[in-house]
Amino acid sequence: MQIVTPLPLAKLIAIVLALLADLGGSPARPGARHALHAPHVLHSPHASHAPRRVNPRPTAAAVPHAGPFAVGIRTLTFVDSTRTVRFPGRKPTPRTLVTVIRYPAAGSASLLRDLPGVPPARTAGPFPLVIFGHGFAVTPGPYARLLDAWARAGYVVAAPIFPLGNAHAPGGPNESDIVNQPRDMSVVISRLLGLTAARRGLFSGLVEPTAIAVSGQSDGGETALATAYDTHFIDRRVRAAIILSGAEIPRVGGFNFPAPSPPLLAAQGTADTINHPAFTYAFFNLAPRPKFLLSLLGASHLPPYTTQEPQLGIVERVTIAFLNAYLKHAARDLSAMSAAGNVRGVATLQADP
Repeated sequence: MQIVTPLPLAKLIAIVLALLADLGGSPARPGARHALHAPHVLHSPHASHAPRRVNPRPTAAAVPHAGPFAVGIRTLTFVDSTRTVRFPGRKPTPRTLVTVIRYPAAGSASLLRDLPGVPPARTAGPFPLVIFGHGFAVTPGPYARLLDAWARAGYVVAAPIFPLGNAHAPGGPNESDIVNQPRDMSVVISRLLGLTAARRGLFSGLVEPTAIAVSGQSDGGETALATAYDTHFIDRRVRAAIILSGAEIPRVGGFNFPAPSPPLLAAQGTADTINHPAFTYAFFNLAPRPKFLLSLLGASHLPPYTTQEPQLGIVERVTIAFLNAYLKHAARDLSAMSAAGNVRGVATLQADP
């Protein structure tokens, strides 16, 4: 049985405080390249999904729900009782995904803060869905500005906190659990589609089920890459992928980009010493078209996606244009991608549409 519950108030306050604290700090090793133990993949009986067609090229159709919007925020807990997680010194328990969800909200877009639980901009929807995976030993908190930008542009953005990979995991983060994170993304997709199909509720009718992307940074990027392109984890509901300083999950295999392959946008700092550029170039070169590579010249691992300017602004504009092109079928946004991604001395965009 799959359980969806709002987070209890006391626990929600604690998590929100932790997320806010993350905004001001730098993790000791955010998404460090890992020396994994032999992977133990916990399979879920609901992991297979109906096949879908991927539209490789955007059309010239009018773009709905363009925004900007106010941003609502809600934290939900999704419990997957078909899989378990074991924390140090504890018995296995059902795998629980505390998930921070941002969505286009009713109200003035001039409000620059997230609005907890406010009504969505339902008349402008349904909206495409983006699932975002955080890096190792952090939470979604440091990425708030990027996730807000996507929600303001007309996307529902769901960021699960990986049970063993987050900064506050009991007993400390455990990077070997990354092999279970692609299924976490699929579970969150399923739960949100269930909520959008419900006749009532905050998310009723809010998500467009044929317009889903996965994204992530560092280990979260590896998670998203596997969800979109690895035969062991592939979720055929995914229509596009944004991989920020990511790589293939080590020693898992299966990265053969089976057709139909969703459009890919990869971003990489050229001075990243944690996820070396060679890791990104390796999967990018294997990927079929359409694909795009945003190179952030002289940028390191985490700051271009959290605080560093003008890099963060470039990432926001390029990723939104990519999402618009392939989830909202706005052909003109391919030109916007090129304009946003080619900034002399700061960034270049390689395009293979």
